[in-house]
Amino acid sequence: MSSKLAIRPVFAILRNGTRLNWLALIVPLIGLALWYALTRDQEHAFAIATPMAVASQFVASIADGSLLRNISVTLLEIGFGLVIGVGSAFVIGCLIAKSRLLEKVIGPYAIGFQAVPIVAIAPVLIRFLGPGILTNGLISAFVVFFPMLVSTIVGLRGLDPILRDMMVVFSATRWQTFVKVELPNAMPTLLGGLKISMILSVVGAVVGEAISSEAGLGFMIYVARYVYDTSLVYVGIFTLAALSLILYEIVSRIEGRLLRWQQLRAS
Repeated sequence: MSSKLAIRPVFAILRNGTRLNWLALIVPLIGLALWYALTRDQEHAFAIATPMAVASQFVASIADGSLLRNISVTLLEIGFGLVIGVGSAFVIGCLIAKSRLLEKVIGPYAIGFQAVPIVAIAPVLIRFLGPGILTNGLISAFVVFFPMLVSTIVGLRGLDPILRDMMVVFSATRWQTFVKVELPNAMPTLLGGLKISMILSVVGAVVGEAISSEAGLGFMIYVARYVYDTSLVYVGIFTLAALSLILYEIVSRIEGRLLRWQQLRAS
C-alpha cells in the first residue's frame, strides 16, 4: 500500500511534465497556423512574410554563410558585454554591500546612468570609440551592469545575521565568511540577475549594431528593413529569439547544478 502511495506523486509529476511539453508544442503550431492564414493573401504578404518565404530565406542565409557570420559577431559582442558588465557589477556590488558609505557615493550615479536610455548613450560611445565589436560590447555591458549590481547587493545583504555571527564565533576570516556563507547564500539571487543580464546583453548588442556596425544580427535586420526584405527581417528576429532562449537555458542549467544542494536539503 505504501509503495502505491509513493508512486502516485511520480506519475503526477510525469503527467504534468507531459502536459507542459504538449502545450509548448501546441502554442507554436497555433501561431504558425495563424501566420499562414494571415499571409495567404499576397496583399498582406508584403508586410508579413509568408512562412515558406522565411524558411527559404533562412536556408539561403545559412548556405551563403551570412547568417552564421552575423551570429558569431553578435555572440562576441554579447560575450564581451557579459564579461565586462557582469564582472564589474559583481565587484562593485560586493563593495557596496559591505559599505554603506560606498552605497551613498556610487549608488546615485549608478541609478542615474541606468535611467538614461541606451539609445541615447550608444551614439555617444560610438562617436568617441568608433564602431566595432568592442564598442557594441561596451554598450551591452552598460545595459547588463545595473541589474547585476542590484542582484549582487540584495543577495549579499540577504544573509541571516545568525549565520554571520556563527562565523564570528568560529573565528572565520572575512574571506572565509564570504566564500563559505555569503556567496552560497546569495547564489540564487545572483543567478536570477545573471538570467536578466543574459537577455539584456542581447538587446544591448543589437542596439549598437543597429546604430553603427558592419555585421551582426542587428545590422542584418536593419539593412533588410531598409531594402524591404521582410523575410530576412523575420530570419533575424527569430534567430535573436532563439539565441536568447539558448543563453537563458545555459544559465538555467548552470543554476540547476549550482543550487542542487538546496534541492537536496529541501527534500
